[in-house]
Amino acid sequence: MNLFRRLFKVGEAEAHNVINKLEDPIKMTEQGIRDLKRDLQGAMTGLAEVKGVAVRLNKEAEDAKRQVAEYERKAMLLLQRAQDGQLDVAEAERLATDALTQKEQASDRAAQMARDAQQQQAMASQLQEKIQTLKSTIQTHENELITLRARAKTAASTKKINQQLAQVDSSSTMAMLERMKNKVEEDEALAQAYGEVANIDDSVDAEIDRALAGSETSSAQDRLAELKAKMGINNS
Repeated sequence: MNLFRRLFKVGEAEAHNVINKLEDPIKMTEQGIRDLKRDLQGAMTGLAEVKGVAVRLNKEAEDAKRQVAEYERKAMLLLQRAQDGQLDVAEAERLATDALTQKEQASDRAAQMARDAQQQQAMASQLQEKIQTLKSTIQTHENELITLRARAKTAASTKKINQQLAQVDSSSTMAMLERMKNKVEEDEALAQAYGEVANIDDSVDAEIDRALAGSETSSAQDRLAELKAKMGINNS
């Protein structure tokens, strides 16, 4: 069981390692920003649609209000014409009653349209606030992405340098330098020895030459003295 447990832990660690390698923070952040921008575009489209509905409802409410005024005017005109004898009174009152009914219905529509328009406008305001929040969030993430890219670049450079430094074996380097130092010292000593040997050779040759030169000079003087004696020449 312990063996299987250890194998499971190793496999789990390897899986996490693979996942960490696959999960690039910069790419994930970029994808997140793209998703937020797509959401923002959808929210902007929704806001435009809500505002469009609010505008249409307000227009319909205004049209209904105008109908209210128009039906009331028609009802009054019918009653006026009945009073003037231009229309039958019963007929005029029936039509005036129908006009007032239409007026009441138009008034109800105008009130309902106004309430619906107000609700749509409230929804548009809420959506507008959410859009502003989403814009601010996107801006914040984009700023963080700039910082993250800079930090990632610095971290990569630092990691590379540290890896290079970690691969340098200081002990082997010192040993190599010590060997080079010893080699240089040996070469210097050997050069000095060759120089001393050369000086020794020069000294021997010089001594021989001087000895020979002295011998030749002495022999010449002796021969000169013998010649003078033979000729009877006395230097004194």
